[in-house]
Amino acid sequence: MTAVDTSAAPKVLIAEADPWMRELLVQTVLSVRCDAQLTVCADGLEALTGLGQTPDLILATWELPGLDGLELLRRVRQRRMQPVVPFILLSARSDGASVREVLPFSPSAYLTKPLNMDSLKQRLNALMQAFGQEMACEVPPLRPGMTLHKFLEGRRASTDGGPLLADVQVAVKRSLNPHGLNLKVLEEELRTDPQITAVLIAAANSAAQHRDGMVQTLMQALLTLGTTQSMNLVLGLALKRSAKLSDPALAEHAERYWKAALHTAEYGRTLARQLEIDQERCYCAGLLHCLGDLALLRCLQEWLLAGGTLEEGQIAKALDEFGAAYGSALRTRWRLPLELRELIAAVYQLGGGVYSRDELAMNLAAQMARLPADAGLEGVADSKSARLLKMAVSDLGRLRLRGQAAMPVS
Repeated sequence: MTAVDTSAAPKVLIAEADPWMRELLVQTVLSVRCDAQLTVCADGLEALTGLGQTPDLILATWELPGLDGLELLRRVRQRRMQPVVPFILLSARSDGASVREVLPFSPSAYLTKPLNMDSLKQRLNALMQAFGQEMACEVPPLRPGMTLHKFLEGRRASTDGGPLLADVQVAVKRSLNPHGLNLKVLEEELRTDPQITAVLIAAANSAAQHRDGMVQTLMQALLTLGTTQSMNLVLGLALKRSAKLSDPALAEHAERYWKAALHTAEYGRTLARQLEIDQERCYCAGLLHCLGDLALLRCLQEWLLAGGTLEEGQIAKALDEFGAAYGSALRTRWRLPLELRELIAAVYQLGGGVYSRDELAMNLAAQMARLPADAGLEGVADSKSARLLKMAVSDLGRLRLRGQAAMPVS
């Protein structure tokens, strides 16, 4: 493998408080220059320290804690660094007074949120051309002595989540009309994708820290984030490495887990409608219950790209050993709402104590989804969730027919 000369690679400092916007900026910069050396900060004081690395380009949001982005720009200009460091200032403020306040410090660009990503990429392209031709960016090889078990154990706390199962470019294109992005159409296009659903819910709760109530469904997330930010986050997911599984064996496993998630989600929604409880929250819980397994498959793709090999049986063994742990780690790290996590947990088993009707519904939905099409319903009818919900064999039979009819055609 040819060593990459990093001496000519641009050093970029990114300062953004919101974790999901921060990740979007990282992926956008890397999509323009995959060899960029990044320093990523969550507050202004940390960014001020990062100036010691003599960055070639700075992207900072005005609304930073500790030291705001405008003050950071002021400090950079006071240092009279030569050559002048390009500085892109991002902000939610679009009023004339704010623009006039910024202009004396000569930012390279002042971009308002929600961002126009095409405009940002054009700015980045122009500013990074000065650093010469981009180097070929290969996946870093595995460290000597790295085993699959060590690799998966190490990636559990930092996995990017599952692969994309929807074509986001097509989804966004279908959702656009002369008046802008139709969120209802976008929700219909993306609602079967676990990764997109989980990320948007997590991002919406991050953005809505000071609002009432937690976002627990995809439509709620889209409405909270708004059209531009929703579109930016969705398109940003497609920029990441291994966003799509290229290995046929891994893709086959992902298809199986995705179908299991869809079956559970549809049964959950059908049962919720019958019980007059929140249909979309139950659908979402069913859809997300396999996210850990899908995330593990994506990490196995990364293992292969880094030069690792997979022998027969290792995929199934890895899923058995790490799938549940990956799911738990993701739901916690992304801070999905506790109520939603409890519903996801009920898909696997009922805990002790008193059960909500939602939890009983999701447990029963999972049993129905796992049941072969020609299997009898007596065992399910005898389960705790069916008995507490007073669902007899005849009721389950009708549920099966409605659930199967609701499944999307593959």
